[in-house]
Amino acid sequence: MKEKLKNLKDSALEQINAAQHLEALNDVRVAFLGKKGELTSVLKSMKDVAPEDRPKVGQLVNEAREEIERILEEKKAAFEKKLREEKMKKETIDVTLPAKKPMMGHRHPNTIALEEIERIFVGMGYEVLEGPEVEMDYYNFEALNIPANHPAKDEQDTFYINKDIVLRTQTSSIQVHELEKGKVPIRIIAPGRVYRSDEVDATHSPTFHQVEGLVVDKNVTFADLKGTLQQFAKEIFGEDTKVKFRPHHFPFTEPSAEMDVSCFKCGGKGCRFCKGEGWIEILGCGMVHPHVLEMSGIDPEEYVGFAFGVGLERIALLKYEIDDMRLLYENDVRFLKQF
Repeated sequence: MKEKLKNLKDSALEQINAAQHLEALNDVRVAFLGKKGELTSVLKSMKDVAPEDRPKVGQLVNEAREEIERILEEKKAAFEKKLREEKMKKETIDVTLPAKKPMMGHRHPNTIALEEIERIFVGMGYEVLEGPEVEMDYYNFEALNIPANHPAKDEQDTFYINKDIVLRTQTSSIQVHELEKGKVPIRIIAPGRVYRSDEVDATHSPTFHQVEGLVVDKNVTFADLKGTLQQFAKEIFGEDTKVKFRPHHFPFTEPSAEMDVSCFKCGGKGCRFCKGEGWIEILGCGMVHPHVLEMSGIDPEEYVGFAFGVGLERIALLKYEIDDMRLLYENDVRFLKQF
């Protein structure tokens, strides 16, 4: 039995040393130490050994097993080390190569313009308010002095949920909600998305964004309105910007005006950008109509106010010299990443 175990161990060690890869090494392990392996067969034949010799034979078997297992583990560790070294050579990282630049998103031109507008007016002491896009017809029209038969309502021709509920055509409805609270004085701007039944072209869209402003206090004059908007224009388009007010009509303001700014490309001399006029129309404004104040529960004899409204896309188009409003909504990365 002793001779048999020595031959078995020598054969195992010889095969281990001859193995060229991990798979061959595993085959040796199974052949000698597996359930049907040669060393396992020796253990099963222990019943044929004389009882007095069993401890000695058992010790020899265990020593042979331990020796085979030790050599197997050493050989396995050597193979794994070699494989790891080969893998590291293949996967060497050249730290001098430039890294892949991640694609980073950024703010949309509309968002950039809105944040700048908010910064300007918050700096003047205004509060930024938001309101629902689905609005009652009353707040969108009637409370702004636009009754059912008024021609201004036909011009806006908006999207109706039913006869009493509408997708808002202007963020002025937010101003009405604030007026009804009766907490004066009021200094707010109301940005948000609005909807009108317009055909899509370079300057129109059925959905766009507005920023409406409202001030209500005692002793407010048109001069306050002009000074506020002049400062706004200078901060948006540059310190040399001039403003011009032209009489206009809006149902919710009286007197009303449209404001133009001097062309910041040519300085008012006339160019392609301003169509040779030297001025660019920018927004509508006026003193809040007394009837609007009255309908919201504010005494027009004691309080007066002014309001203005500017299209956010209009500011973005002018500020960044974009020719077509549709570019803002097409989600073309080549266009958007310029900003």
